[in-house]
Amino acid sequence: MFLLNKEKLIKYWKETKLIEDKRLIKAFRSILRENFVLPEYISEAYADYPLPIPGGQTISQPTTVMIMIEALELKETDKVLEIGAGSGWCAALIAYIVKKGFVYTVEIIEKLANFAKSNIKNTGLKNIKVIHGDGSCGYPKAAPYDKIIITAACPTIPQPLIAQLKEGGIIVAPVGGYYIQKMIKARKIKGKLIEENLGDFRFVPLKGVFGFHRN
Repeated sequence: MFLLNKEKLIKYWKETKLIEDKRLIKAFRSILRENFVLPEYISEAYADYPLPIPGGQTISQPTTVMIMIEALELKETDKVLEIGAGSGWCAALIAYIVKKGFVYTVEIIEKLANFAKSNIKNTGLKNIKVIHGDGSCGYPKAAPYDKIIITAACPTIPQPLIAQLKEGGIIVAPVGGYYIQKMIKARKIKGKLIEENLGDFRFVPLKGVFGFHRN
């Protein structure tokens, strides 16, 4: 069943040209999504909709995650910051592609950070670090970053993240209201973000100082 659904998704992405990065397709085949969902949802691992994970959060639907990662225009040597580790699946896909780079992923919910750490450990990937903390403030210790991805809805792109993004770097984030957001892909040019709208999406709200919730 897993293989059938996985290949069905890949066929859909190729036919619609939604996902064209062959490295990303390879990562999707290699990083098993069923290892990042709760046991009771394993049979739905490759269904194209969000699934519940600990802490009242969700693992986003496969198509959404793939669109966001492809928008990052990843290079093998990129240093990437992810805000919202969730299950760890998105970070693992990115780490698979940036083989000579590194992924830092920050999760504000401790239970979820531990869940992500456990899932990632099982992949054998060594170029990921999960940090328990307020991701809306970024992770200054390892800045600047080539790419930044925010996996929760934010009212605006947090200023600390813009500051931690390299000149010419790309940030991808769902930005807007509490219930509906625009997926923004932005490149930092002369210290400012030049934005592109990738369409409407719906994400759980970002927590933290620069999110919808401060705790």
